[in-house]
Order: sequence, then C-alpha cells, then structure tokens
Amino acid sequence: QLQACGGGLVQAGGSLRLSCAASGRSFSNYVMGWFRQAPGKDREFVATIRPSGTTTYYADSVKGRFTISRDNAKNTVYLAMNNLKPEDTALYYCVAETGVPGQYDYWGQGTQVTVSS
Repeated sequence: QLQACGGGLVQAGGSLRLSCAASGRSFSNYVMGWFRQAPGKDREFVATIRPSGTTTYYADSVKGRFTISRDNAKNTVYLAMNNLKPEDTALYYCVAETGVPGQYDYWGQGTQVTVSS
C-alpha cells in the first residue's frame, strides 16, 4: 500500500514536497515514481527512481524543477517540486513497479497539488 501526502495550494514560483510512504511490504528493491493527472487530461509520467536511488528519470516538463528521491530505510519516496507553475496543477500519484518492467502495479491514492497564478 502506498500513501501519498504533502499536496496543497501554492502560488506560482512556490515549492512543495510530496511524500509517499509504503506499507505492508518493502519496496526498497523496486522502481518507484510519480505520475499526475490534471482535470480533463490523461495521466502523465512525472519521475521515477531506481532502487539504488542513484538513477532517476524525469518528464521534460518538470526537469530541472522537480527532484525525486527515496529513503529505503523508511520505505518512502519523495518529490521535491520547485518553481511550480499553474500547469503543474494535478492529482499526484506515487507508484511502484514490482513486476513487469514499465508496468506500475502499485498506485497510491493521490495527493492534490494546486498552483495559483
């Protein structure tokens, strides 16, 4: 089970840090990441991080502004978001890939991020 938190309302240019705590099993050996979905839009990839924490991938739209990290001892993944833009407004989901590569079989409940202009 994945539990995301840390969303909220922030002005453009502001920052937020999302957290996703895993429970029920260890996710330290699996790729974890974040997706988001804005109203009326398809769900989109945001970032992923490999188990070691040394390899990360980002969507072009967030590269240079967002940073994904993880603490395997705490079974938690984070998403630090800086210089937020109104177009970052979305429901953010944390995910884990425990089976087929590229298929995320664990999804958190989502945390809302709203960026005002």
